[in-house]
Amino acid sequence: MIVRPAHWKDYALLDAGDGKRLERFGKVVTVRPDPFALWPPTTPHAWKQADAVFVPTGKTRGRWELESHVPSKWTLRYQSDRLDLTFNLEMTQFKHVGIFPEQAANWEFLAERLNPGDRFLNLFAYTGGASLAALQVGADVVHCDAIRQVVDWTRMNMERSGLDGIRWVVEDAMKFARREAKRGKTYHGIVLDPPTWGLGPKGEKWKLESMLQSLIDVVAELVEPGGFVVMNTYSGIPSSALATMWSLALPDATVQSGELCLPMASGHDLATGSLVRVVRG
Repeated sequence: MIVRPAHWKDYALLDAGDGKRLERFGKVVTVRPDPFALWPPTTPHAWKQADAVFVPTGKTRGRWELESHVPSKWTLRYQSDRLDLTFNLEMTQFKHVGIFPEQAANWEFLAERLNPGDRFLNLFAYTGGASLAALQVGADVVHCDAIRQVVDWTRMNMERSGLDGIRWVVEDAMKFARREAKRGKTYHGIVLDPPTWGLGPKGEKWKLESMLQSLIDVVAELVEPGGFVVMNTYSGIPSSALATMWSLALPDATVQSGELCLPMASGHDLATGSLVRVVRG
């Protein structure tokens, strides 16, 4: 299964190649590293329009080289038949700008399946695209991330989108999920995007490969009958492996797996990560 976003107007993947991607976020055109862009650029002349280029200075960090007219902060709007969301973007030292545009495909998936009043949990929630999508269709949203700054970023996105009412949880996602399971809490929809590695707010160490089975087991306890889970990861773990793990954890569920991709202007796809969608019977 290859899943692509289909409704972007303010974002486009203009080209990719030589380990980089050329993207348009509103009126700002950026160049960022991408390890899956293994081919030569398909439209070399297009790269001359870049306004901002990310230059790595280490394994995980770098700096942006900007044209003089380029803002360091701006907004981006996402519109479809179901959703109308606005995001605050900013060029960070980690190459990210505050949104993963491929995730729009998952926003539509959950917006189609949530009804007003349904309980929805977003774990490892980053700047909250899924949280905003769920909130806009009337769900009761819990947004959990260990980093205060990105939770505050989501709050600004919520306000910019004219929404209100998210429950914020600044905590290690695994700890929160385990506590919710002990309380007997369940959710109709759960989205999780666990990082490959990281630290919690109190220095808790996280390594996905060693924690993955425990994470899936506890989240399986939290999804109510008839509910769904969307899990994706940028860690390189094959989607087929994730699908097997979820099928074992929830034998009554329907499990689909594949790649989350961004379509290039040339019509080709750039893979971004592994995706699993689980619908419980």
